[in-house]
Amino acid sequence: MKRGFTLIEILTAMVVVGILAAIAIPSWRSHLLKSRRNDARSALIAMQKAQDEYFGRHARYAGSAQLTSAAPAGLGQQELSPNGYYRISLETNADGLGYRVIARAASGEGQADDARCLEFSLDHNGQRRARDSAGADRSQDCWR
Repeated sequence: MKRGFTLIEILTAMVVVGILAAIAIPSWRSHLLKSRRNDARSALIAMQKAQDEYFGRHARYAGSAQLTSAAPAGLGQQELSPNGYYRISLETNADGLGYRVIARAASGEGQADDARCLEFSLDHNGQRRARDSAGADRSQDCWR
């Protein structure tokens, strides 16, 4: 009686593993990108809270120069989201009565591969927007 596996059995097992990997890896990657979007959303909401506090003290919104300055003179926020997947930027109206904070996927962290939700933004009115890599509006999909 012979023991072991034949070449056909080993090749069949390798094909099955290859097919499973071809299905599982892209699905896992998609899930990973979606779960990291929360990093952008939480950074923008924290920035909104910091801007509201700043407005309460100074009767105007902080500009980009005050982004990283400690409160009460600034917002005390970071230029990267808490997990570092998104770069945060701030645009303030000239009169200081409006702002838009933007979270754009940081290069080198893998999140830049998320072509569907590449950029998130939040303004002083609470308007939530998101854009894909082509610039199309994806607010409904990305802010869920």
